[in-house]
Amino acid sequence: MAKKKEASASPFVPVEEQPYPIPENWCWTYLSCVAQWGSGGTPSRKILAYYDGNIPWIKTGELNDEPIYKSEEHISSEALANSSAKLFPIHTVIIAMYGATIGKVGILEIKAATNQACACAVSSVAIDYKYLFYYAKSQKDAFIKKGKGGAQPNISQEIIKTHEIPLPPLAEQHRIVSRIESLFAKLDEAKEKAQAVLDGFELRKSAILHKAFTGELLGLSGSKTIPLEAIVGTIRIGPFGSVLHKEDYIAGGIPVINPKHITNQQIAPEGKVTISEEKALELAAYRLKTGDIIMGRRGEMGRSAPITEKENGWLCGTGSLIIRLQEGYIAAFYSQIIASHSSVQYLEENCVGSTMKNLNEKVIKSLPVPSYTKEQQEEIVAIFNSLLEKEQQAKSAAEAVLTQIDSMKKAILVRAFRGELGSNDPSEEWAGELLKVML
Repeated sequence: MAKKKEASASPFVPVEEQPYPIPENWCWTYLSCVAQWGSGGTPSRKILAYYDGNIPWIKTGELNDEPIYKSEEHISSEALANSSAKLFPIHTVIIAMYGATIGKVGILEIKAATNQACACAVSSVAIDYKYLFYYAKSQKDAFIKKGKGGAQPNISQEIIKTHEIPLPPLAEQHRIVSRIESLFAKLDEAKEKAQAVLDGFELRKSAILHKAFTGELLGLSGSKTIPLEAIVGTIRIGPFGSVLHKEDYIAGGIPVINPKHITNQQIAPEGKVTISEEKALELAAYRLKTGDIIMGRRGEMGRSAPITEKENGWLCGTGSLIIRLQEGYIAAFYSQIIASHSSVQYLEENCVGSTMKNLNEKVIKSLPVPSYTKEQQEEIVAIFNSLLEKEQQAKSAAEAVLTQIDSMKKAILVRAFRGELGSNDPSEEWAGELLKVML
């Protein structure tokens, strides 16, 4: 309570309570001293006419650390008059006080009302509204730390108003905002490029698969297409529920592979979806062997993966099937072909069932696949894996860039509010004079 009394008696934070050193012509003050604060309200939901107006009404879920140009809902002038909702001017800075969005911020670029979970700041002449916005954005973790409650903490207007803020001279505030926005713009440009790499990954992967299918990876003008049946030894659909029941599953046994366990040519079994060795022996006909292809026959078409030594002996689940190729055909190659765009399209067009997409043996056997010699298959697999590895490296690099950009933005804000962006002019008047004028 002593701190609040000090804040009301003086706009300046006592030296012993100042969070960190700042330039000499800056001063530490409180958020209550640089803006007029308020909050909104929620008109009665029972009166439908209240939500049939043209006044934008902002909720905390719409705060995304960006300017706000529109709202999800609108209220009427009657709603405004008959509730605690208030109309705030353009350039009002908003901070979310409750729940999962606590600490999120926004700037109104329209006149709007808000609900009661929004703390709204109308900047005084002592502060640039964008400086206030970026500072509030930088303080999200601090606000969360000050929050009270259970899994979803809350902060109050009083907590926000008594929160400290470093205040530079007004001209320096403008320079800091300009510098932040210039640096952020460059980072956003890099972010767009990195996101484009991520967004295009699957498309580029599909293009590589198409070239494998057509023979272009080997420089061939075209490949002969044959039905999958021509190169298959056996196809076996996984055991029906009549022989594999829920009570057969144990923890720590032999994995049972269902379609949901197959992603991007990889198999990720669940620890609880396993069976005992005794049950596996009973279902020996459904056990996977190195060189097989396991394929999902329900739901998403084209899910497949080659069986390696690691998965040897695992069990094909009810929603999957085993494709055992003839000698001379490589599972790693034809599994990729099954996952290619053209194969998925064929399976989508020919699958059966209205409630859930389903594949039967007839459809799978008729699937068109390219015919290559074993040597050609091996060469294509090597080229494909090399190209895919490069694409994966580019994807990983793009993901790292996106992570770094968020960290870099946080670092820029930290430096900005310590006076470390190199824009401060020591000859400018002490910022405290701005506050003295307002007393």
